[in-house]
Amino acid sequence: MKVYFFMNYTGFSNCYLVVNEEANEAVIIDPGEISEEIISQIEDNNLKLSAVLVTHNHASHVNGIKTLQKIYSPKIYAADWEVAGSETNVVTGDGKIRVAKMIIHYMASPGHTADSVIWGIGNILFTGDVLFAGSMGSTNSSYSEFILKSNIETKIFSQQDGIVLMPGHGPPTTLAAAKAFLI
Repeated sequence: MKVYFFMNYTGFSNCYLVVNEEANEAVIIDPGEISEEIISQIEDNNLKLSAVLVTHNHASHVNGIKTLQKIYSPKIYAADWEVAGSETNVVTGDGKIRVAKMIIHYMASPGHTADSVIWGIGNILFTGDVLFAGSMGSTNSSYSEFILKSNIETKIFSQQDGIVLMPGHGPPTTLAAAKAFLI
């Protein structure tokens, strides 16, 4: 598995292309903006874009979906139906899907938004705006903050320290480093 990082300069958000090299298939996580660089990475490597995984429905994480749908035929996975309307495969709770011949785990993690989802592939968690290097996501109430902290503790901090965290904004980090700053 290879992970390619792309910066959405409009929303300063991260987009990730995760490639299963054996199957020549890929998934893209949080396509806030589709650049020529992203398309070139897919096309130059003859990849099949199998799916789009959305961590939450904010423009800087979803605005590129329509462009991808014009070029490819990926399945769209999100916790909010409004991400792609009837083409959204809505995920709820915690579970797993098989996409691009990879097992992808998902965990509902509301707090930052009601539809926040963490995606896990191998030893990487794509945390969206739930958890960043050195901080957690913003919330709009003390209750949402309580829910977010609870989800971080039970769903993320219960994982092994060597897990890599790829956030929706900012640099990647490890779970051990995140625990050092947030506990």
